[in-house]
Amino acid sequence: MRRTPRETAESARKISRRGVMLGGLQLSFAGILAARMQFMQVEQADEFRLLAEENRINLRLIPPARGQIFDRNGIIIAENAPSYRITMVREDAGDVQDVIARLSSLVELDEDELNRALAEMKRSAPFLPVTIADRVSWEDISRIAVNAPALPGITPEVGLSRHYPMTTAFAHVAGYVGPVSERDLARYEDPEPVLRIPRFQIGKVGVEAKYEEILRGRAGAKRVEVNAVGRVMRELDRREGEAGADLQLTIDGRLQDYVRARLGTESASVVVLDLEHGDVLAISSSPAYDPNKFVRGISVADYSVLRDNDRRPLASKTVQDAYPPGSTFKMVTAMAAIDAGVIGPEDTVWCPGYLEVSGRRFHCWKHAGHGHMNLETSLRESCDVYYYDLALKVGIENIAAMSRRLGLGIAHDLPMSAVTSGLIPDKAWKLRERGAGWVIGDTVNVAIGQGYVLSSPLQQAVMTARLATGRNITPRLIKSIDGIETPSQGGESLGLNENHLRQIRRAMFAVSNNRRGTGYGSRIVDEAYRMAGKSGTSQVRNISAAERARGVINNEDLPWNRRDHGLFVNFAPYDNPKIAVSVVVEHGGGGSSAAAPINRDVTLQALFNGDPPLSAYPSKDHERIKAQQERLNSERQMPKTDGNSRA
Repeated sequence: MRRTPRETAESARKISRRGVMLGGLQLSFAGILAARMQFMQVEQADEFRLLAEENRINLRLIPPARGQIFDRNGIIIAENAPSYRITMVREDAGDVQDVIARLSSLVELDEDELNRALAEMKRSAPFLPVTIADRVSWEDISRIAVNAPALPGITPEVGLSRHYPMTTAFAHVAGYVGPVSERDLARYEDPEPVLRIPRFQIGKVGVEAKYEEILRGRAGAKRVEVNAVGRVMRELDRREGEAGADLQLTIDGRLQDYVRARLGTESASVVVLDLEHGDVLAISSSPAYDPNKFVRGISVADYSVLRDNDRRPLASKTVQDAYPPGSTFKMVTAMAAIDAGVIGPEDTVWCPGYLEVSGRRFHCWKHAGHGHMNLETSLRESCDVYYYDLALKVGIENIAAMSRRLGLGIAHDLPMSAVTSGLIPDKAWKLRERGAGWVIGDTVNVAIGQGYVLSSPLQQAVMTARLATGRNITPRLIKSIDGIETPSQGGESLGLNENHLRQIRRAMFAVSNNRRGTGYGSRIVDEAYRMAGKSGTSQVRNISAAERARGVINNEDLPWNRRDHGLFVNFAPYDNPKIAVSVVVEHGGGGSSAAAPINRDVTLQALFNGDPPLSAYPSKDHERIKAQQERLNSERQMPKTDGNSRA
């Protein structure tokens, strides 16, 4: 249909308006674009220049050197040793399998580690180095360096790795380090970037874990220039990190080493405390393990051997395990009774071999009984009935209060793993934990360190130290941090009556030095070093009435894990106390036979700062002790000292 001139003119006007509008829009868009370009190129030029720079320059962390750990005499316990490894860059190697075959002819490669490296190589960029073998020897590194032209892409490298030169002696104290795990990272709200460095290691147990942040130090950093695919082109600058703080322990390394050798294969523990500052001079659990295996990544087979050992080498028995203290607890019961004024030192109790309480007989270890017993004779001969009677007079609340005053039932603040608080029961505890009321038989059992009461070897040593000094001695394991001494833990007075304490000490002296004392066989004969002690035997099984009637089975006739624990505690010298020692031998039988000989030997070693003269021992023991000293010196990891007396 033919359009009229009017319609044609109207259409032309519409097209012109639309053209103008479209042109205006295009001009506006161009203007906005120009303005935006000007803003980005002028106003934001510095910001975009920085972003471009960040794409070109990377900031990379440099792991700090970990602080070292020393004993009280400066002997190294944990150090940073050079560690050699072999890396490969895939693109430089060319034929990877061929290069690895040539490398294998020079050094021994672990198949599992090699397979992991090859898998990592496939996932990584071809220019990134991948570790083929770690912790190789210097001889291996030398062979690779000599044959470098035939090994394209292979580079020997050196780094630092944690090493424990005394292996088992400090395993439960220093602990060990290991690679950072997801579980480790989860403990931090905002983990430090250094924790994400590949192969970075942190403390897992012991002092290494408790002082992790102090030992770790601060990471350094370097700026490197990279190309578009991330290859490092050059290093621009570097800021070295800050090494971790060095720690000095209160432990005497040579004494610790002696204790390790003296315990041998026993499932046992020893704690030695200095009575001036509360310093832990030795704290050893046996058997132990080599922490270096954990640093390197322990094999499943090696870990299974440790885990399945019924003597529990992984357990830190000195602080982690709690045992019925047996007769070593009698000093607590006696001190509570004297302090409460319910008995005097010369008051006697008749022991017919048992005490009947509420229709039940509580037996003494001596079936025929001890007869009339006072404080000194009862502790000397370890009469149970005397302490049954005492407990009924003084009550559980007084016994529990005295126990805590002497350091039992308290988790002492020592930087070791899983420090136990033990257990000092009372009426409130039983109602809360067992939902039952306290009965008189519970008090009788607690009186001789049985029933619910539990204590660790460390707590036993603290108890003995406080009885020896009357002060609130607290164990100290860290002597200094980066050369700065930590506060002494010698403690203030406990506020106990000194005459009462003397009575307990005199009775402990009789245990070790009177012919009828349970510890007389392991006495020290040198008058300047004589000790005051107490034996203890804690049952791990119930003895039925039928078994008592036909005769209690000897420990030697029982399976090892059903025998009694043997304990012995002491302080020495009696006239001027310097140290307190506690020993627990798991399933060792009697405290006098199993724990006392170890305790006496450790005490003399600590007092003489080395092997004591044979004259310190009873003459009948001279030949045996001489042979023992020669054997132990051959088994020790450190040379013995000249034997300068600590006393």
